[in-house]
Amino acid sequence: MIPREMLRKIRAIQIRTSHKVDELLAGNWHSAFKGRGIEFEEVRPYQIGDDVRAIDWNVTARSGEPFIKLFREERELAVHLLVDLSGSLNFGTTTQTKRELVAELGALLSMSAIRNDDRVGLTLFTDAIEKSIPARKGSRHVLRLIRELLYCQPVGTGTNLQGALEHLNRVSKRRTVVFLISDFQDSGYERSLKVASRKHDIIPVIVADPCEHEMPNVGLVRLRDEETGETITLDTASRKNREKYSRRYFKHADARDQLFRRLRLTPIHLETGRDIVDPLHQYFHARERRS
Repeated sequence: MIPREMLRKIRAIQIRTSHKVDELLAGNWHSAFKGRGIEFEEVRPYQIGDDVRAIDWNVTARSGEPFIKLFREERELAVHLLVDLSGSLNFGTTTQTKRELVAELGALLSMSAIRNDDRVGLTLFTDAIEKSIPARKGSRHVLRLIRELLYCQPVGTGTNLQGALEHLNRVSKRRTVVFLISDFQDSGYERSLKVASRKHDIIPVIVADPCEHEMPNVGLVRLRDEETGETITLDTASRKNREKYSRRYFKHADARDQLFRRLRLTPIHLETGRDIVDPLHQYFHARERRS
């Protein structure tokens, strides 16, 4: 039984995002992904004009005659939200934290998938897998996903992208559209991401807060790392400290973005306190044009 107060909050985020779902679907949700998922259907003898790349060499070798594979497009998408709930997601200096932004984004993507009659699943992770919900359809299912996005109390505080991606590869046997939602404050996940991107359609979604790349001048502040518990006192009035802080952020961001380019992954960048529909629109339209 869901407590009444929790139900009100779930309904509130559902109402808040419902009109955004219409905008997102109007932005060609399905056409952005069409042709990405295909299933083998049968083989037939090769005919002049067929694509030689579709030849089934195993059947051809056994029969002594060329055969090609036929595929059919999957009309139903399998969508999975792979969501980071590590301690750093509790940070926020605008009207919302990164965790709240992630919850709104997850609700929007889940409702869009369900409205389009697609199945959607959810995995929440920190330095361990906190919760894994298989892909299903239906409004009750999407309410459960929103509830977990809003109220899951993770045991871990760190970030293990490698473990999350390896879990995805184990549990998702068929090709899936995966929204990997994180602030990507981690390293050592390159190989796992490479393997996952070969098997699945990975869409990195980078969530950030404006003060993460540009520290404001507010004098002496005490900062605590939500993932490690380490605390430091920093003089933000020092221009040198602010520049060092920004350089460190952009160095990490540049290494991350170079990895995405090598793997031919196009990320979506979102910031707290800003609209999330427009960046998604732009991504889907650009993806549709590439297709």
